[in-house]
Amino acid sequence: METTEPEANVTRIMLAVNESSIKGYPHASISSRGAFEWTIQKIVRSNTSGFKLLFLHVQAPREDGFEDMDSIYAFPEDFKTMKHRDQTRGLHLLEYFVTRCHEIGVACEAWVKEGDPKEVICRQAKRMRPDLLVVGNRGLGPFQRVIAGTVSEFCVKHAECPVVSIKRSPGETPRDPVDD
Repeated sequence: METTEPEANVTRIMLAVNESSIKGYPHASISSRGAFEWTIQKIVRSNTSGFKLLFLHVQAPREDGFEDMDSIYAFPEDFKTMKHRDQTRGLHLLEYFVTRCHEIGVACEAWVKEGDPKEVICRQAKRMRPDLLVVGNRGLGPFQRVIAGTVSEFCVKHAECPVVSIKRSPGETPRDPVDD
């Protein structure tokens, strides 16, 4: 990807964002919103023209393809509808961040990819070459990290650019800290 002349002096920050895992809450995760707000408050501040935010949402393929086991899938079209619904959810997630950027006057781009989030984020960071990658962090303990895994730790170790991992505040932690 070639950098156009107006972007030559712009700092490009990639933010890996995901939707909330809290059932019935189809919005940006607590960690994603926190990472975004931190980026705006601590890095961008009032220099909105000096930055471009690159939002990446990675949808992990579901092994069984079923999110809601109460649903009935009787026709091939039912599965097409399910895939369309997943894509739509990813777009609604990105719409939140793009809308916020436009409200405050920060240039941005956003896209959805499919695959293993940690691998795709690192691959896209290598391809897009941002100046910085910002990821949210649930703040899990050692046992929970082993069970739930952590995308942020993988990115810190493997991304080919500087990475900032923003831990959510204790007041934002749901009852089950694995939820986000």
